Amino acid sequence: MTITKILSLSLLTAFGSILHAETYTENVPDLNDNPSQLQSIPMLQSLKNLQIDKDYRAPLVQVLKNRNGVNSLFVESQDLPMVDIQLTFNAGSARDEEVEKGLYGVANMAARLIDEGTEKYNATQIASVFDQTGAQFSVQAHRDMFVVRLRVLSDPKKLEPALSMMMDVIKNATFKTSSLNLALSNNQAGQKQLQESPSRLMNIRFYRAVYGTHPYAEPITGTNGSIKKITPDILKKFRNQFLVAQNLNIAITGKLSKKEAQNLAERISGNLNQGEKAKALAQPEEKQGFDIIHLPYNSTQANVIFGHLGTTRDNKDRLALEVANRMFGGGGFNSVLMQELRVKRGYTYGAYSAFSFSQAPGIFSFSYGTRQDQLIDSIRVAHKAFNDFVKMPIDQKQMEETKAGMLRAFPNNYSSNATINVQLGLLGFYQQDPDYLTQYPKLLEKITVADVQNAVRTYMHPENMTVIVVSKNLDKNEVQQILEDNVQATPTKIIPATKAVPLPRPEVDVPAQTPSDKHASI
Repeated sequence: MTITKILSLSLLTAFGSILHAETYTENVPDLNDNPSQLQSIPMLQSLKNLQIDKDYRAPLVQVLKNRNGVNSLFVESQDLPMVDIQLTFNAGSARDEEVEKGLYGVANMAARLIDEGTEKYNATQIASVFDQTGAQFSVQAHRDMFVVRLRVLSDPKKLEPALSMMMDVIKNATFKTSSLNLALSNNQAGQKQLQESPSRLMNIRFYRAVYGTHPYAEPITGTNGSIKKITPDILKKFRNQFLVAQNLNIAITGKLSKKEAQNLAERISGNLNQGEKAKALAQPEEKQGFDIIHLPYNSTQANVIFGHLGTTRDNKDRLALEVANRMFGGGGFNSVLMQELRVKRGYTYGAYSAFSFSQAPGIFSFSYGTRQDQLIDSIRVAHKAFNDFVKMPIDQKQMEETKAGMLRAFPNNYSSNATINVQLGLLGFYQQDPDYLTQYPKLLEKITVADVQNAVRTYMHPENMTVIVVSKNLDKNEVQQILEDNVQATPTKIIPATKAVPLPRPEVDVPAQTPSDKHASI
């Protein structure tokens, strides 16, 4: 069965078993009117009217001509009377030190405070406009990007005031000292929570160890010392330098014609200061050998993360690496890492691997939590599994099953207007082909064993790894010897186990996956 046929069958199954998250219904009876009757039965019978043979395709992405030269993408969706707008600025936390050397957390603080007041409106008035128009407005900073989102009804009486307020907030936020002081006060509680989360401490230390002096090294939220140095003037400087039209990508989804969307995009870009594009980020330096770091933490649970530099989002091997990652540790119980650590040995509740693809090279990592008495052997097993996966031939059957699973899950990336808009934001920001969503099944089908094998051996390095261990005690020399022995040993074929080992619940939090800028996987 071809991948295309698998996609068609999976889509029909999904379409027939769930209701679209954004389906707009009218005159639905109150289920509490007569609780003695099963009101769901007539509602389910209405599914007979669905066109099961409907060809469910990826959305058509249209490139809008923008007289201001701002990259603008649009997907028309007439099903709901809604418009989703995403403004993606090249202004993530990686730009913090471009505002002032040694200062971290600037982009994140700007995102937190941008709707706290402008020259004309206070925070209450801003919130009131969005509430009265039924709009959802949010701002978030990531490592690569600064994202502004607006979701509002397409009715001009709702769209226009919400859009005007969004533009005023971006251009004229005052970042008042009182709001800044409140944010700093709230940060004290957040820092206390951070100290009680070994997995979060581990991830922060991991990024610093892998990136060194690169802009990606510091946490998006900044540090205690740096955020205390942030002033309203610094936040305005960040806004004036980076929240400008020439540093922007626009994504629009919803009930608009192409001409209406184009006018909307030009109004947005035209009402911002034009400014300049952010410069390219520096390339991080790759580390050689093993860097083993121990973070003492008094708990019966230990947390571990392995990793090294990965590659950029525009790398031609990215899709092959996504396949490889799902095979190794990103594909649930069928992945090599989960089989070796949980299914066969019961060392962990969950073990996960991930690539983060970004402007500058991102990270490949895998992490898990385990009991202290199982720590050393789990390190041996996890690293050996990675070493063998890289050096052994890729299994054809496992690869095809992995690709089929990726294809079945892919429609989730455009299952609603909101998710479509997220994809447009990513496509525009990382300058991918506008028809990538449509081409994805064909691109995935073309991936061969040789493609995956080449990508694995080019970008996955068991001999060059940063290892962070959060535990009571650790003999770093012992761990070093284990890793060196694994690299020098002859790899052995990994045979999947079939019976899961029952596990006790972990006593502390399991490590989260390494943070990334990805909103959705495409």
